[in-house]
Amino acid sequence: MDTHMPPRQKLVVVGNGMAGMRTVDELLKRAPLKYDITVFGAEPHVNYDRIMLSSVLAGEKDLEQIVINPRSWYDENGIDLIVGDAVVAIDTAARTVTSAAGRVVAYDKLLLATGSRPIAPPVPGLDLPGVCAFRDIADVNTMIQASEQHSRAIVIGGGLLGLEAANGLLRRGMQVAVVHLMGTLMERQLDKAAAELLQRELDERGMNFFTNGQTEAIFGDGRVQGVRLADGREIPGDLVVLAIGIRPNVDLAKAAGLAINRGVEVGDDMRTSVPEIFAVGECVEHRGKTYGLVAPLWDMAKVCADHLAREDAVSDYVPAAMATRLKVTGIDLFSAGDFIGDETTEEVVFRDAARNTYKRLVLRDDTLVGAVLYGDAQDGGWYFQLLREGKPLGSLRDTVIFGQAFGNLAAGAPTADPTVAVAALPDAAEICGCNGVCKGKILGAIAEHGLTTPEGVRARTKASASCGSCTPQVEQLLTLALGDGYAAKPAGEKPMCKCTSHSHDQVRRAITGQALRTMPEVMGALGWTTPDGCHVCRPALNFYLLVAWPGEYVDDQQSRFVNERMHANIQKDGTYSVIPRMWGGLTTADELRAIADVVDKYAIPTVKVTGGQRIDLLGVKREQLPHVWKDLNDAGMVSGHAYGKALRTVKTCVGSEWCRFGTQDSTGMGVKLERMTWGSWHAHKVKLAVSGCPRNCAEATIKDFGVVAVDSGWELHVGGNGGIHVRATDLLCKVTTEEEVLEYCGAYLQLYREEARYLERTAPWLERVGLAHVKARVVEDEAGRRALHAKFLHAQTFSQNDPWAERAPGADAAAPFRTLATVE
Repeated sequence: MDTHMPPRQKLVVVGNGMAGMRTVDELLKRAPLKYDITVFGAEPHVNYDRIMLSSVLAGEKDLEQIVINPRSWYDENGIDLIVGDAVVAIDTAARTVTSAAGRVVAYDKLLLATGSRPIAPPVPGLDLPGVCAFRDIADVNTMIQASEQHSRAIVIGGGLLGLEAANGLLRRGMQVAVVHLMGTLMERQLDKAAAELLQRELDERGMNFFTNGQTEAIFGDGRVQGVRLADGREIPGDLVVLAIGIRPNVDLAKAAGLAINRGVEVGDDMRTSVPEIFAVGECVEHRGKTYGLVAPLWDMAKVCADHLAREDAVSDYVPAAMATRLKVTGIDLFSAGDFIGDETTEEVVFRDAARNTYKRLVLRDDTLVGAVLYGDAQDGGWYFQLLREGKPLGSLRDTVIFGQAFGNLAAGAPTADPTVAVAALPDAAEICGCNGVCKGKILGAIAEHGLTTPEGVRARTKASASCGSCTPQVEQLLTLALGDGYAAKPAGEKPMCKCTSHSHDQVRRAITGQALRTMPEVMGALGWTTPDGCHVCRPALNFYLLVAWPGEYVDDQQSRFVNERMHANIQKDGTYSVIPRMWGGLTTADELRAIADVVDKYAIPTVKVTGGQRIDLLGVKREQLPHVWKDLNDAGMVSGHAYGKALRTVKTCVGSEWCRFGTQDSTGMGVKLERMTWGSWHAHKVKLAVSGCPRNCAEATIKDFGVVAVDSGWELHVGGNGGIHVRATDLLCKVTTEEEVLEYCGAYLQLYREEARYLERTAPWLERVGLAHVKARVVEDEAGRRALHAKFLHAQTFSQNDPWAERAPGADAAAPFRTLATVE
């Protein structure tokens, strides 16, 4: 034992949020042995990333995925974490805090990180069930639960937080109305032009807007039923979300006698009016300003940690320029600095209406002082760096509006290689805005720890650990640091085709992380070497974009294989086969008569029952296809999708209705599964089956998703393949109800859609990711399973359109099927 080591002091932290724990994290780096640390958190959770709550609401992540510091982190650092017990009093004379549960803990230093509280409008009805804020994970759970039971939501507030809430609820399947007091959305972050583009895009997604709308009352009898505006309009709703702003949470500090204005007043060293008490985050007021974005919190945390670690520390908190990005899936938006300007500034504007792109830069005395980007924000970081540096643009003035890559070309760079662009950034350039990680820190970690993967950089520096939008920049830094060494990527990470050096997984991450919404955007952002891609990458990109942006991305028929374009299977003689869908394998006399009539009318030479229990009409001529489809449609049948990378069939046996051994209604279960899954696009063809007993007459154990009825319920099997390489399924789990079968099936298929590489069937995908991974996501994680299922159902609302009906004879879409005129 070192007898010269001074005794540890006691540090109590009030608030287990991002600012408080970031300060502790920084403190541990500077003086790991100086304090015995106790942390009080009012919420019953470990520290999580609050800015990612919108992703949880949208079903893109779950709570576990946004945890910043797991319980093990507290244990490893000897931190006494007390959750679900808020501090209610501070005795500054005795230097103790008292919690709601009656705990009294002494301190030498006290850190307040009590955050903020949502602002509520002064209107009646706030206490009605169904009214909530959007502040913590409990609020998100309230909204998710409401979306499962109700259909209409109203969000009060058209700012950053309100639109993220509205988007999440929309993706949960609710009808969403947004009430905003001002005339344009996000007026504090966007100019009028960008706000109008944003509103138009959200309007096309299905949001309803009530701008210039002043809320007069929230009404309801026993539960919220709607919102009444001052002009008399009433908006019906089953859920009302308040998102009009936040206010520093100062109650505890005020009761303790600390100096308070709008927030807890702190000096440049983050000390409050009581020297032993520090404060950081949204609860503080520094030089008259309060804060609601994450970037300044990181700077406060570093300064506070300096002064907690050393009594003679001299660092000061200096407010820096801040930038804003919207975390609404598929919308690329960025703003920073003085984007409004005045008579002393000039504007540089670029607008491409066809690509829905808008850029507006504000310059003063040849320096960039503000920027608004909409539709293409990949240069946001570069503009922000120029803004923070405040240097004259000089010759860059003429090209700055076109972005960094163009600027490099103009400056003589040989190509628009993004690696060249990131190499030109100074070490202080911020790469990860969510976690405040700069280029120099990432390069330093790569060199010091021998990092070779984005995952390694993420673990060491937290860069790209939150929203992930900076992952491509992290990869560019790895390339910059390692050169060919970064080519040694994990197995399976080979380029998806000759047009790109990026793998399927990297492309998928970029599509979601950078909000790339079209093929040209993907190819442009990732440096495709061919202008239009090829037959390998275009179908894959088309599928990835469909999965990423359901209802937004417009399917590119020209990027589909011939069977999918023709909605029929092409045969070796150039004719086609047509397979009407028969739900669960059932048919009727009327359907059979209609099929027989079609066979006679068009002289179809062959009729065959397929292995999937459907009737295949073989030998249909190309020009006959729309007419065959129309006649089958008129009889109530739709396309079987038996020719696409999509859900094919759900095979069934007769089950308990007719079979002596059947234990459950397998036919009925098959019909329900096919009704839910038809029309869904996948990385490869997908087949389902339901057997009524373990005799397995429907061959469910060689299907992509198989269901076998047993006395106690249903066995769910996954990853089967009856093709050239036969693979029996793995048992996923057992469930007891039909509703569970549907939920597990939807979740499993959605996970496959999100993780599989194009043309990878479920069997190799399952072997690649492991059954344990699939069980963890679909079986063990109940909330995650429900979120996946909800995403699948949401995507299905845009997919279950019969392509046959859209190509009836006479319609423009049927033109490709007409026989060409003979040229004499």
